[in-house]
Amino acid sequence: MAEPPSPPPPPGRALVIANPIAGAGRGEALAQSLARELESAGTSVELRLTRARGEAQRFAAQCSADVLVSVGGDGTLNEVLRGHRDPRVPLGILPLGTANVLALDLGLSLDPRRAAATILGGRTTPLDTALVNGELSFLAVGVGFDAEAVRQVEQRRRGPISKWTYLGAGLAALGRYREPQLEVELDGERIPGTFGWVLASNVIHFGGVFRLSPQRVLGDGLWEFYLFERAARRHLALHGLRLLTGRVPGPGIVLRQARKAAIRAVGPTATPPPAVQIDGDLRGALPLAIEVSGPTFRVLVPPHPEGTRAGRRPAGAG
Repeated sequence: MAEPPSPPPPPGRALVIANPIAGAGRGEALAQSLARELESAGTSVELRLTRARGEAQRFAAQCSADVLVSVGGDGTLNEVLRGHRDPRVPLGILPLGTANVLALDLGLSLDPRRAAATILGGRTTPLDTALVNGELSFLAVGVGFDAEAVRQVEQRRRGPISKWTYLGAGLAALGRYREPQLEVELDGERIPGTFGWVLASNVIHFGGVFRLSPQRVLGDGLWEFYLFERAARRHLALHGLRLLTGRVPGPGIVLRQARKAAIRAVGPTATPPPAVQIDGDLRGALPLAIEVSGPTFRVLVPPHPEGTRAGRRPAGAG
């Protein structure tokens, strides 16, 4: 009987970048627990705590370690990826945010001991990124209702964000939403008609609540584009039910895969203009140029009997 393969040697050095107020203020303590777990396995750890927006990106840009670790929510992870200069250096994640979208897809644990085991295990899956008007995105880009909800979150934000914050913002957005008319071009092909909402996604668990198509595969060089033909209030209610139950695409929702996209508004100019969200932050404006040509990172993932939850096929070990 063949003996099981020996575990890989622990990384020599790890840079852990942590948002101390993530996880209901437990970010620093949990990052320290993670560091102790890694050090007990023989890894030298440098722990750097962020105090302001942009610091995670700056710390990541200075990384010379064998593994880079993000402790915090999707916003912290976004900054770390923006600063990450060497995609060959694997990325570990201890997810402590509100949605933790990528962590849900990959089955990552919120427990520091299990997160350390994942980092020490050395198994990775590729993560495609896109450039959106030249700006890095790894989760999703929305033009329409979801972006208007993000706009409401930013206007209402008073301290830490919870899922209740998003619920209130979504209801506020629904009350004032006016669907735009959007033209879409995918891989050089003009899609007939106009659309009231466009969502480009690299994930399945959109917003931490909704479920998109499980056919998504990380690392295939494609993103999924969900084109909602109408997005008036009555349509949004039906779309929301389908998203909550994972029944997309469906009536009035077209799903296409593409490497490049161009999105612009047509018809009467809306006031305010259609909102754009990139990875959960209100950013940019139309027209949008999206290209899946950003760096491909290697994200450390736990072993699963059926591969990782990265998509319909098991992620490659790396």
